[in-house]
This record gives sequence, C-alpha cells and structure tokens, in this order.
Amino acid sequence: MKKLLSLILTLALTLTAASALANETIVIGATPTPHAEILEFIKDDLAALGYDLDIQIFTEYPIPNPATASGDLDANYFQHIPYLTAYNNSVEDAQKLAAVIPVHYEPYGIYAGTKTALADIAEGDSIAVTNDPSNETRALNLLQEAGLIKLPEGVDLLNDSLTKLDIVENPLNLDIVEVNAELLASTRQDVSFAVINGNFAIGAGLKPAEDALLLEDASGEAGKIYTNYVVVRTADEQAPWVEALRTVLNSDKLRDFILNNEAYAKGVLPVF
Repeated sequence: MKKLLSLILTLALTLTAASALANETIVIGATPTPHAEILEFIKDDLAALGYDLDIQIFTEYPIPNPATASGDLDANYFQHIPYLTAYNNSVEDAQKLAAVIPVHYEPYGIYAGTKTALADIAEGDSIAVTNDPSNETRALNLLQEAGLIKLPEGVDLLNDSLTKLDIVENPLNLDIVEVNAELLASTRQDVSFAVINGNFAIGAGLKPAEDALLLEDASGEAGKIYTNYVVVRTADEQAPWVEALRTVLNSDKLRDFILNNEAYAKGVLPVF
C-alpha cells in the first residue's frame, strides 16, 4: 500500500510539474495567404519561447477585429493601419485595438479581367475594387496613379475613406464595381480589370511580379501606410506573449522566408 501511495504521489507531482511547464496558447486570427502561412512558419520558433500558436483562418475582413475585442481571439494578423483606424472609429473605447507588430506590406495591383492590357481600356469599361472604405480609397488611388480617374485634392490615405462617389473626374465613364475583397479575384471574368489586395491575388494563384498590370510603388507612401500588423487588445500591448511574437515575426529567418518565397515575389515584402 505504501508503495502504491508513493507511486500515486510521484505521478501527481510529475503531472503537476508537466502542467507548470506546458506552453501557453495564443489564439490568433488570420487570412489564409500570406498571413496564416507566415504564422505557420514561425510556430516552432514561438513554441521554443513557451507559446503554442492556434491559428484561426478567416476569409472575411469584418470578423477578426470584433472577435479580438471580445476575447475570442488573442490577436489578429490581416490588416493595415487605415483599416484598423476605421474599425476603432466605429466602436467604443473598450473595444478598440492596438497595432503592435509590423510584419509585411502587400502592394495592391491592377489585374486583367476580360481585357489584358491597360492600353486597351475603353469608354464604359468596368473595374472591380474593394468595397470596404479604407481599401476602396487605396484602390481608387491606384486607379488615379494609372491616369484613369481623378480624386479630390489632398486625399489623406491614412485617414480618408473614399468611395466611387468621390471621384471628381472619370473621362472614360468607367464603371467602378464595388466588391467584397475576398471575391475580387473570382470577379475578374465579369469585369474589364480588377484592383486586388495582394493576399487575395496570391491566394488565387496570381503572381504580382508577373501578372499585375500596375503595382503600388513599395518605396512610396503606400509602402509605409499599408504595412500589415499583428493587432491585439490595448490591455495586451505589453504582454510577454506579444514580445515573444515580435521576436519570431521580426527575425532574419522570417525575412529570408518571405524574400525567397517564389509565390510572394513583389507581392509580399518584409518591413523589418
């Protein structure tokens, strides 16, 4: 009996010690490409720092921020500062979130639809753009850079939210079709051209370096404003697990992974 009790006590102590050493789990929401792929790449390195990563995949932009604010997610990784600013401006202080780790930038691009060259654009042609305000502003700005439309003077990409109704000059009477971001790639068969987010372009098998008819200038204003961040609740900004994530997401190892990934060429650029 004494041996049995001793064995039970030893087992209990062993389990308690193992439990104490168990990694803490971080639940993070991400869009599939490249965000979830990047998170998968750093999982083992993060585990070595004492944190397991539970990656929840989302394909619709409106979901991860409320899920993070409510505590269903510890963090999310899919958005840039203008998108986060628009969300924070729409909620009460208790639901506001903070951008804590800059990771990468994805240039927006104009891609072929039923027409294959911007030189072929004609009166009344249709162009699909993202329908959420911060990203529609970005898409319209790229169309302005292409010389196809004109927006009001002094547009602030960081804070302004424009729609097609804000276009002040449209000499070809282009039909601007507002579409959910995740549907843009599949909409190309129905429009002349589409302005597509880098992540959804890559996810659809497009290669920005080869397939984009025009890309945002990564060295310009867009490259700074549209950096993609890991976002958390404001109360967690200084949490140890955030610092662990920062260590693995801003590492030379991850930079090399992004730069050497053929599918990401010119479509995903590290910012650290």
